[in-house]
Amino acid sequence: MEIKDRIKVIMERENLAPGTFAENIGIQQSTLSHILNGRNNPSLDVIMKVHQRYNYINLEWLLYGIGNLAEKGSSTTDYLPSLFDENLLNSTQRSDDPEYRKEIAFKTSENAAKETVKQEIRYIERPLRKITEIRIFFDDNTYETFKGEK
Repeated sequence: MEIKDRIKVIMERENLAPGTFAENIGIQQSTLSHILNGRNNPSLDVIMKVHQRYNYINLEWLLYGIGNLAEKGSSTTDYLPSLFDENLLNSTQRSDDPEYRKEIAFKTSENAAKETVKQEIRYIERPLRKITEIRIFFDDNTYETFKGEK
């Protein structure tokens, strides 16, 4: 299994599209595309960004394919929680139970009133203008001038 395939395994395990994965590790989407298509091998910088973002990944596995995907002693070796899991670590506290629910009040009306900005629009009357001169330029580098009445 090549390194590009191991990166694909991480993306599948995290259930991420290539664009989101690239954004998460802080690289350009095109860089990741070149890696996944086999055009380029990932630089050490890219590998370290993957490892820093997903620190449960065994660096030897990522680099060389040696060992397991997850580090030994990592709590994720057997299982990585998913966003859709019902039995999360803090599942003993029910968020819909009023005892654990935290409510935050919105801004009061007096704060909102202070933020109101009033704008005044003034129209300035300009004196009536008259055309004094019109010039028409021709393609033979000549021009004619028409003067208005004064």
